[in-house]
Amino acid sequence: MAEADPGQRSPVVLAPGAGRDYPMGRIHAVFKADGGETDGGYSISEWWLEPNTKGPGAHSHPEDDVFYVLEGSMAILVGDQWVDAPKGSFVLVPAGVTHDFENRSAARAGVLNLSCPGPFEQHMPSIVEWFTENPPQDAVV
Repeated sequence: MAEADPGQRSPVVLAPGAGRDYPMGRIHAVFKADGGETDGGYSISEWWLEPNTKGPGAHSHPEDDVFYVLEGSMAILVGDQWVDAPKGSFVLVPAGVTHDFENRSAARAGVLNLSCPGPFEQHMPSIVEWFTENPPQDAVV
């Protein structure tokens, strides 16, 4: 791999499963690139939910959220409508739109998430603390 020019960002190459881990009970996030790696432009993370697990709850924020289903099937709330999103599905939630995600299936499911602009990871300590105080519940099946 070529060396980065001085003052430029360095490439990021991670093995499968590698990244910064954020375990939250039945939910597990792995950040692949954020803040420093993207010059604050975006963050990329994987979010894994065990079977029949609710996500963070309906919320909105000033960043776009992009979800690409890596494994299993997710239910994704976009506005006031739940969308079934099997493996390979792509969902773009524009900034300010209420959204949520949960795994209503009997198998583990994961999404690749792009949050733009970034950085997002700075919020993870408070999100982990929230899930510690409010463990993920069963999804509505």
